[in-house]
Amino acid sequence: MKKKILKTDGVAQPVGPYNHLIKAGKMVYSSGQIPLDPETGQIVSEDIEAQAHQVLKNVGALLKSAGLDYDDVVKTTLFLTNLDDFAVVNQIYSEYFTDDFPARSTIQVSRLPLGARFELEFIAVIND
Repeated sequence: MKKKILKTDGVAQPVGPYNHLIKAGKMVYSSGQIPLDPETGQIVSEDIEAQAHQVLKNVGALLKSAGLDYDDVVKTTLFLTNLDDFAVVNQIYSEYFTDDFPARSTIQVSRLPLGARFELEFIAVIND
């Protein structure tokens, strides 16, 4: 099985030597998504609510690029620079992942790229 780099629309360009989405068989793996505005390539705000919404919108854009949606996600990993933000992020997360939630891990980290407060990566499955 050979990996395939998927074309992505509606998100800022990667900030390093990586791709946003890789397909391997029926699985799609994402790189971590930070709250970058797709038009400016800048962090949308220092506010955790604004950051969480932007991250999840970016995730939605990536899923759409792959012909998928939030229901196709089987695993997410959330990275927060402050676990005190967990309740806010969890509430916003539940606005996008609304049913049959994916498996999930949440980790506090000391720093994220470009000063982001929240990052999310996911694994999705292609259902034919």
